[in-house]
Amino acid sequence: MSDQRDERHHQHFETLAIHAGQEADPATGAVVPPIYQVSTYKQDGVGGLRGGYEYSRSANPTRTALEENLAALDGGRRGLAFASGLAAEDCLLRTLLAPGDHVIIPNDAYGGTFRLFSKVVERWGVEWSVADTSDPQAVRAALRPRTKAIWVETPSNPLLGISDIAALAGVARDAGAKLVVDNTFASPYLQQPLALGADVVVYSTTKYMGGHSDVVGGALVVNDDTLGEELAYHQNAMGAVAGPFDAWLVMRGIKTLAVRMDRHSANAARIAELLTAHNKVTRVYYPGLAEHPGHEVAAKQMRSFGGMVSFQVAGGEEAAVEVCNRAQLFTLGESLGGVESLIEHPGRMTHASTAGSALEVPGDLVRVSVGIESVDDLLADLAQALG
Repeated sequence: MSDQRDERHHQHFETLAIHAGQEADPATGAVVPPIYQVSTYKQDGVGGLRGGYEYSRSANPTRTALEENLAALDGGRRGLAFASGLAAEDCLLRTLLAPGDHVIIPNDAYGGTFRLFSKVVERWGVEWSVADTSDPQAVRAALRPRTKAIWVETPSNPLLGISDIAALAGVARDAGAKLVVDNTFASPYLQQPLALGADVVVYSTTKYMGGHSDVVGGALVVNDDTLGEELAYHQNAMGAVAGPFDAWLVMRGIKTLAVRMDRHSANAARIAELLTAHNKVTRVYYPGLAEHPGHEVAAKQMRSFGGMVSFQVAGGEEAAVEVCNRAQLFTLGESLGGVESLIEHPGRMTHASTAGSALEVPGDLVRVSVGIESVDDLLADLAQALG
């Protein structure tokens, strides 16, 4: 395995996406890893495991292929695949934390992540507080003696905030805490948090990694072997693992991740230009815009600026809801990162759980996941939706 990792170190992302962890099947020569839809494995005598496989919660060859691929794409030493992004987050938190510990979370975070902290982890005795993670000094000021993790989304969901990963890695190191980066919006193609000093990268592989709105999954990637072993222990003990068919679907999506992200980013840049010039739009959130407060940091740590755009609409919440309802090519729906374009109202949909909290999103906000359709058709649809 180490020889393969060393060889991969010199390969480009597009090559790794197609080949890492996906050597031809030794039995048949199949160029795509098989779906090992199996729960248990014949042992060669008591304790004599073939390839380390005994039960598919503990390990499955299809999931192993995905996990090796995930590690390679992020330049990590260990990748772990889960049944959902929140399952990955839950495993990470219960591995890193104990009752009485403290976590800093962003003031602009995915509603499901906020719900996990505020309704689940808090009941376990873990404390959390909110900070503006785009400001390293604000994060430093929020540290406590028992801060064990700094949680970052960059770009964030849904306001596309940008946090300086390298700067926050320094803050975390000084505090003896782990820096966790949710890299879902960027994907490993656009951003490499481990190379910038992060300790753990989190994904909802449902989104850009899968890319086709046909699978739910999550992942963790780390560079530290000890932490990797601890996470693998909890992954097995808690059991929310990716099934073999789901793992296969994510691998299928990853093969085209690079070319899709190039198109997502190019289309989103055009959408952001239209929105910026439109008289019914009061503010646009897209890190590719020069006026975005995080533009310079994003340009430094990202390959390009991604496929997510949010904007506020003149006329308030009801006007924003109407824009969502009038869209035709943009499908009204939650989630993101698929080849098709989606539109949603975060305040009433993905981020409803943040209502009344420090993470509550503006009522007049609309979020779009820009797909890979013809950008001219997408522009026409948004123009008519805005009226």
